[in-house]
Amino acid sequence: MAAASKNYQAIVATPFCRVGIRMADEAVSGLDFLADDTPEQSPMNVATAAVVAQLNAYLRDPNHAFTIPLAPAGTVFQRRVWAALCAIPVGTVLTYGELAKQLDSAARAIGGACRSNPIPIMIPCHRVVSQQGLGGYTGQVAGDSLNIKHRLLQHEGVEGIA
Repeated sequence: MAAASKNYQAIVATPFCRVGIRMADEAVSGLDFLADDTPEQSPMNVATAAVVAQLNAYLRDPNHAFTIPLAPAGTVFQRRVWAALCAIPVGTVLTYGELAKQLDSAARAIGGACRSNPIPIMIPCHRVVSQQGLGGYTGQVAGDSLNIKHRLLQHEGVEGIA
């Protein structure tokens, strides 16, 4: 979980934690998972209010498609992986190896790009798992992050991965 000291344009409660939203003009540049006791913060502008509305729509209906602009900072390779993540349908998972094969890359490189994803949920790295189970999430291999990944997959109708 990230510290709440970053400059967020909103902090919202979700069923699994607080989520801090960072913006670059009218595009989402970062989404951080924060502790449950982090104070909520109302959206600072209309663009951020739209992000909060779409995040809440996804939390009500996993088939909600995000239409807000995203501005993730990353390398060309990371952006390629993140684009591929956005193409994975709701309720579907791929292994790191399967995605690596699609992108003519290596599973570890895919894992690194997933770990560097600054906008989880909206860039759905939770849909990539290991051959043995959940794998990691947001750079963690145990604890709260994996619980969030598990809950997101359950929300999307994926069962049987632990």
